Amino acid sequence: MGNTVRLTLMAALAAGALALAAPATANPPDCTNPDGTPCGVVDSGGATGQIPGGPGGTAGPGLVEGSIPGGPSGAVTPDDVSGCIPGIGCLNIPR
Repeated sequence: MGNTVRLTLMAALAAGALALAAPATANPPDCTNPDGTPCGVVDSGGATGQIPGGPGGTAGPGLVEGSIPGGPSGAVTPDDVSGCIPGIGCLNIPR
């Protein structure tokens, strides 16, 4: 995969993460269901969602992150934007 495609993908991930990050004001809540079913929690601290063994994501003050087990992952903080694609590599861009 060329550098242009990687940077374009990272830019798209970062833009989506930044769009989610703005409304959060405290620490995101935990997302845990004792029976192992998918869960999602939204409160004044942020939002989090997880499918057991599958994708998950969190948005809260100072952090937006998401990942797919064995697949791509990305995060945005006030200091940097980062992401990884297995088999291709990772990229970290200071802000």
